[in-house]
Amino acid sequence: MKETLSNLKRVYSHGRKYKKNLIFFAILSILSIAINIIYPIFSAKQIVSLSSSLYQELLIASLICFGISILGDITRAILRKNTQIFFRGTTKDIQLAVSKELLKIELTSIDNKGSGTFIHRINNDTDEMSKIFTRGIGMLTGIFTDLGIYVAIFIINRVIFCFFLICSIILTTLHLIKVKKMNEKDKTYRKQREKTSSLIGELVRGIRDIKMLYAKDSFLSEIDKNIDDLTNSQFSFRNTEIHYNCLIDLTYDTCEILLIVLFVYFLSQGSLSIASAIILFNYRYRVFDNLMHNVGDLLQEIKSFNLSCNRVFSILDDQQFKKETFGTEKISKIKGNIELKDVYFGYSNKPVLKGMNFKVNANETVAFVGRSGVGKTTIFSLLCKLYSINSGKILLDGKDISLLDEESIRNNITIISQNPYIFNMSIRDNFRLVKEDVTQKEILEACRLACLDKFIDELPDGYDTVVGEGGVTLSGGQRQRLAIARAFVQNTKIILFDEATSALDNETQNFIQQAINNMKDKYTILIIAHRLSTIVNADKIMLIEDGKVTATGTHQTLLKENPTYQKLYQSELIKRD
Repeated sequence: MKETLSNLKRVYSHGRKYKKNLIFFAILSILSIAINIIYPIFSAKQIVSLSSSLYQELLIASLICFGISILGDITRAILRKNTQIFFRGTTKDIQLAVSKELLKIELTSIDNKGSGTFIHRINNDTDEMSKIFTRGIGMLTGIFTDLGIYVAIFIINRVIFCFFLICSIILTTLHLIKVKKMNEKDKTYRKQREKTSSLIGELVRGIRDIKMLYAKDSFLSEIDKNIDDLTNSQFSFRNTEIHYNCLIDLTYDTCEILLIVLFVYFLSQGSLSIASAIILFNYRYRVFDNLMHNVGDLLQEIKSFNLSCNRVFSILDDQQFKKETFGTEKISKIKGNIELKDVYFGYSNKPVLKGMNFKVNANETVAFVGRSGVGKTTIFSLLCKLYSINSGKILLDGKDISLLDEESIRNNITIISQNPYIFNMSIRDNFRLVKEDVTQKEILEACRLACLDKFIDELPDGYDTVVGEGGVTLSGGQRQRLAIARAFVQNTKIILFDEATSALDNETQNFIQQAINNMKDKYTILIIAHRLSTIVNADKIMLIEDGKVTATGTHQTLLKENPTYQKLYQSELIKRD
């Protein structure tokens, strides 16, 4: 109970702005209770008047029933409208809050859990959290209606009241047992659904690689296994519901036939009028069925609500997923000096950087070379504070980045990765993501520098062309050029190129190379490249081996003095030949 109240209070804080709708909903629910109690009484009056040929009384009773029905219809319509306003508003607020916190979670947690975990919690669990205020109040309304009906039954006949009470207790107990069993099954089902959603997400996002790797059979086999597990979990959940529903239905039918026997007895004894018997018979559904379901469903709703709250709050809080931490110091105008001092870092206890040391001066163009897996891309991730170092220091303009706030770091550094993510929106809107007030002139200039302007001009919708999820309608080179243009618009002082020209043809690469050369001496540029021909004009090149910088110099110096660099360059020449 304490957990539920705490969760209700916290969820309500997200829907506070819609409290008028919730209050109105509660008031109308009270009116609905009165309507549900009164209607069977006048309905019985209709039947008695008709059977007794009292047509005037029948007309009056019918008009009253009609008026009550109209009032009930209007009440339900207004209730549903207020329900939607509160529900959608609260859900939206929670989803925005979760999305905001999701962006603060460390990448290691997201890498380990998979995207499906978070997608399901944002889309499904937030719905469950908001529904408690609408469905829950609806169930409470039903319970109070049933209690009001019990009072009416007690006044009419106390023996039948006791019978109704005993049957209700038996039926409700069976329903509560069913709810408990189903809740246990539901936990297992949700975990498996989360896992399956994550795998299907991987199928959609990685469909090209799956095709090219000819991994269709193995991937489908994995999906088949997961769907089987999900189906079995769902069958187990539903079978529990079916078995208990059957038992409950048999008990309900038994109670109903025993009620008829009681009616026959009291009517034959003259201690119960036909009108009262009709009223009580009309109440049986509310007493036997509704109370049982409303109590059981409310408890099941509360358990589902608490489960969803725990899953969502684990994102909002630091219960399960570790959040990124930033300092409070700001750099108002960054120069672009970078320094790593004895930096150690690894993924899942696998060391990558082993005492990394180097310094980059503002407005220098520095390239990093080395074999795959030596830590080049890791350096960029650490500079952007996507991961936290194990030990050592990373300095930005002499300031330890662990002391800097998020804006000072990420609003001053742009990274263009090997596989840039292009958002499923228009080309123009992709630019607006990094700069809301970007002008058409800035977009055109950025695309010109990235050698993308001619391609966009040939598109039917030009800059309003929607590029699909992940830029699916663009080639690899076009995606990278769009990412480069996006970086030009962002106009940060430090720009990191992580194999940004690897997917480009030689002609386009030359254009991009010229654009990078035009940026020299104006920006601090760090480049990771396997194509050594793209970095021959760098101010200096750092050779990385086994998590450390082992040599530094210009292209000509390293080519002359460093055997490892010579081998890298020679191997590239062989590939080009």
